[in-house]
Amino acid sequence: MTTRHRALLVLLALVAAACANRAQPPGAQVADGATQVEMVAFGDPEETAGYQAMIAAFEQANPDVDVVFAPVATQDDLLARLTTGFAGGNPPDTFLINFRKYGQFAAQGVLEPVQSWLDDSEVIAEEDFAPTAMDAFRFDGETLTCLPQNVSSLEIYYNVDLFEDAGLPLPEEGWTWDDFLGAAKALTSGDTYGVGTEASLIRVAPFVWSSGGEVVDDQEQPTTLTLDTGPAREALDFFLDLQTEHGVVPPEQAEQSLDSESRFIAGQLGMYLNSRKSVPTLRTIDDFTWDVAPLPVAPGGEPATILHGDAYCMTAASQVKDATWRLVEFANSVEGQTILAESGRTVPSRLDVASSPAFLEPDEPPASSEVFVDVIPSIRATPHTASWSQVEKEADNVLTSLFYGRVDREAGIRQLIETTRPLFGPPPG
Repeated sequence: MTTRHRALLVLLALVAAACANRAQPPGAQVADGATQVEMVAFGDPEETAGYQAMIAAFEQANPDVDVVFAPVATQDDLLARLTTGFAGGNPPDTFLINFRKYGQFAAQGVLEPVQSWLDDSEVIAEEDFAPTAMDAFRFDGETLTCLPQNVSSLEIYYNVDLFEDAGLPLPEEGWTWDDFLGAAKALTSGDTYGVGTEASLIRVAPFVWSSGGEVVDDQEQPTTLTLDTGPAREALDFFLDLQTEHGVVPPEQAEQSLDSESRFIAGQLGMYLNSRKSVPTLRTIDDFTWDVAPLPVAPGGEPATILHGDAYCMTAASQVKDATWRLVEFANSVEGQTILAESGRTVPSRLDVASSPAFLEPDEPPASSEVFVDVIPSIRATPHTASWSQVEKEADNVLTSLFYGRVDREAGIRQLIETTRPLFGPPPG
C-alpha cells in the first residue's frame, strides 16, 4: 500500500467517522436497518488508515453492521476517552488497548471476557494465535479477557546509509551491548546522534531481562520494582549511561525540539528504538535506506525484548455484543489480519499471517520484517495488574529525570523504588 493510498484511506476514514457520529448512538438501528457498532483505537493517521481499511472490508462482508470508527491520537487520549465513557455509561462497544493498560478496566468488571466467544467461534481458534500475546490478556491468569491483534515487540530501526558511510557492520542477530554502544559512538557527530529512545520502563526492561535481572519482585503479584540491585541495576546503569556518560542520545532540549522519530526521519539519527507501530510513518522516508534489527544482547546474557501487544476488548455494557464480536472476529481472521499486516502497522498475532508473504515480503520497507517473527520466543511482558499503568507512569517520570541527569543517580534510583512501591497496593495476604 502506497503512502498516497494510505492518505486516501485516512481521508475516507475521517469522512466516514464524521458522518457516522452525526447519526445514532452506538447500538442503534440506522436508516438502512444496520446495527451500529462503535470502535475506538489510538494512532496517528498513518497508523489508523489500516484499521479503516479493515473496517471497510468487514462492512462489505457484513452489510447489516455499520461501524463507527472513532480514532484518537495517543494512548493517553484513549484512556481519557474510556474513563469518561465508562463513568458516563457510554463506552464504545469495542476498543484497542495495550496489554499494560487494560488491567484497570478488567479490575472494574466493565469488560466482556472474550473467552466464551472465541470458544464458540467457527472462524478463529485459540491455537491460531501467539501464546505470548494471548497470555498477556488473561487478567485472572486463565480466562481470555481481550483478543490480541498483534504480537509487536521493541526492536531497533537503523539508518543503513549512516552505518555504511561510517564503515560499520550492519546490526544483526546476536550483536552485543558493546557492538551497540560502539556503533552509537561512531554515529554521533554534530547534529547526528547514535541512538534515539524514550526513558521509560518499557525501554529499560529488555536490557534488564537480557542481563538476567527482573523488573519486579513477582510477575503475577508484584509489590516493588527491583531495578536497584544485581544484574537489573547493571542494565539500568548501561541504559542511563547512553545519555549521561556517552552522550550518544540527543540531550533533553534537542529531544524536545525534535523528537527521536522525527530526527530519524530527517536522517539525523543512526538507531531508533520503537515497536512495529512506527513502520507506517517511517515508510514516508525517501531520502535514505532503513531497516530493522533485534535488540543487542547483554554480556553473557540472553536475547530479550518486550511485548508491545494490543487487543480488542469488548465492553460488558454493550447492547450489540453479537455484532461487536463479529467485528472482532473478522479483524482477527486471516483476511482481517492480512489487511493490517499490509498496512505495516502490526506484527500479526496470528502465526499463519505473521509468517505469510503479506507480512514478510512487503513491497515497502523494512526488508528484514522476519526479525519481528524470529524474536517471538524471546518476548516477555510486564505485569498487567490493575495498578500497573500508575506504576509505569510514576516510574517513567523518575527515569526521565535520571536519564537527563536532573537528579543524582543514587538518590534518583531510591526515589524510583520508594515512590512506586505504594502504587502496587498491599502485599498479598
